[in-house]
Amino acid sequence: MSIKDDAVEVRAQGWRTLTALHGLIEGALEQALQTTADLSVVEYTVLDALDRQNGWHMRMQQLARATALSPSATTRLVNRLEQRGLLRRILCADDRRGIYTELTSEGSELLASARPVHDGALEQALAEAEGIAELAPLVRTLPQASFM
Repeated sequence: MSIKDDAVEVRAQGWRTLTALHGLIEGALEQALQTTADLSVVEYTVLDALDRQNGWHMRMQQLARATALSPSATTRLVNRLEQRGLLRRILCADDRRGIYTELTSEGSELLASARPVHDGALEQALAEAEGIAELAPLVRTLPQASFM
């Protein structure tokens, strides 16, 4: 094995560690959010992204980037959340092809009740990950703050 091969393996191991941490956190968040708020992690992410707009709305493309979903998956997700009354679509006055999304009051209320659940599950998952030798160094690189 050459030095170049060793460097590739080190990066690959780093990627596997990051993926393991992500999986642990996402699993904990998914279970907590589904159980208490009937939301998936990606649905929570959409509501949270819209809430962070401080009363403004987001274009569908922006929402797709914020959720790391394809445009078609974003459309399906927005359809589901719109049917539940958690967000609404608005046609852009300047560009008839442009569609915006914004949180409804029901979406805001659900997000407010889900946020402490999300933050608590995240804090607990990070604490669990810190106890796993392979994940602990990565967890320690994250900013230290209480989510509660």
